[in-house]
Amino acid sequence: MVLIVDDEEMVAISIKSFLMLETDYDVTTFNSPTEAIEHLKQHTVDLVISDYLMPDLDGISFLLQVKHLQPHAIRILLTGYADKENAIKAINEVGLYQYIEKPWQNADLALVIRNGLEKRFLIEKLQQKIREVQMAEASLQEIQDQIVRAFM
Repeated sequence: MVLIVDDEEMVAISIKSFLMLETDYDVTTFNSPTEAIEHLKQHTVDLVISDYLMPDLDGISFLLQVKHLQPHAIRILLTGYADKENAIKAINEVGLYQYIEKPWQNADLALVIRNGLEKRFLIEKLQQKIREVQMAEASLQEIQDQIVRAFM
């Protein structure tokens, strides 16, 4: 699921409409970061796109809360201001995947989202494989312990 948060309704609708036409992503939009946070407490998302400047909560603060609620969700900051200092702050504080400036190119945005989701799913697959290896290791350790007990 892709979550879009922008206080400008036209921006959120524009991105959602583009994604609905061009992809099969499940897309949810909010114009309030506070409402989006409440949604995130109940629903798992794979990728979050947030505007930087919003009236009740800036994008970096919002994405920091996203990081705490859903640390595996890919986080993208969308802004109309080319502010490298805030981009660096966002990358460091919230583990930002990408910083996109308005106006964006739809093809570029689609590529960033596709790559972000691919990263998310590859990390999930890697974590599953690590769990499988750990279970196999525990099973082998148990077998080894049984063999040692049998010969003692």
